[in-house]
Amino acid sequence: MITVETPNKDFIVDRRSDFLIRLICKDGDGVAIDLASYTFLASVWNKERTDHFGDFTVTFPDRANGVVDLKLTDDQTVLFNENILKYDILVIDPDGDKSYVLQGRMFIDEGYTEQP
Repeated sequence: MITVETPNKDFIVDRRSDFLIRLICKDGDGVAIDLASYTFLASVWNKERTDHFGDFTVTFPDRANGVVDLKLTDDQTVLFNENILKYDILVIDPDGDKSYVLQGRMFIDEGYTEQP
């Protein structure tokens, strides 16, 4: 099972920009966890969990060494029309056990510069 030292983490997310969370998963001895048989899912919701704002795209730049990226695109964050949203990351391990390894608030900042 993957655990995180700080399972609650808040982020500032700029609307209309890409947002990336990179996790490097290690066991209690600091050894990288091979993520070959792990599944990661992550979503963004309003606080009441009545409005779904999107799902993170999950990629594994280095699965064998425990590296996983969770990304939201600018096309997704442009739709973040509330000031505070909630997210969480669910991991399913090789035995099928599910655990939320990271969760928190996303404070949405406007982001003012636009590409012409």
